Amino acid sequence: MVSKVLEDNRMFADKIKTVIGLRYEPVAVKLLKEGEEVPAGYNRPEKQLSHCQAVFAAKNGSSMYLSLEDQACHVGASALGMMETPEKVTTGQFHAGVGMHDSAESAAKMVAERMIVPFKVVGEVVCPLKDADFVPDIVDIVDIPEKVYWIVPLETAAEGGRVQFSTSPFQCCCEDVGAVPVCTGKPNISIGCFGCRKKTDMKADEMAIGIPYARIPEYVSHLDRYSEGVMTKAKRD
Repeated sequence: MVSKVLEDNRMFADKIKTVIGLRYEPVAVKLLKEGEEVPAGYNRPEKQLSHCQAVFAAKNGSSMYLSLEDQACHVGASALGMMETPEKVTTGQFHAGVGMHDSAESAAKMVAERMIVPFKVVGEVVCPLKDADFVPDIVDIVDIPEKVYWIVPLETAAEGGRVQFSTSPFQCCCEDVGAVPVCTGKPNISIGCFGCRKKTDMKADEMAIGIPYARIPEYVSHLDRYSEGVMTKAKRD
């Protein structure tokens, strides 16, 4: 028997993917706190993966559970609350070595200003939203700007205002569309990062957005009206 949570997530995923016209599956991310059980049916990967690799695998249909031992990137794992930030990262030495910053000090300032999940995380489940038999923390979407754009009107539909985004040259999946939505309770866009573009199949014309799961039901409630109204008037790819 299908649970109510899974039934809802299937409906949410189908509505979001179909109406917005996504090329990939929306991805569910659940950050497990100490004492929480791992949802049934999710296996650990055969080799270590970075969080971004897990998210990009999930948009293509893969499902998995990753413990700290499965994390290939300690920068990402520390942003997600799984471990302390390594000293080479906090001092800026690690990122300065990539060659984008003029000094370790400027790289260290970037790291000092990043957002980190504010609770201890012992593992994560990453899978397509349509397959999530649990309540996620975040829903990630990867696509071209025209598709990601529609989250902005969905976010402002009820109360108006503007949507603000925060990003840096690094940490697209783990911080920008992971830790930031968890910390702020609001969606956040990333135009990609060095790690994602090096380690995943992220295409040159793609970006990502992380949405707090609590926002998803309200978004979905607007999509039928959008599909029959404003989306018929907009230039669509």
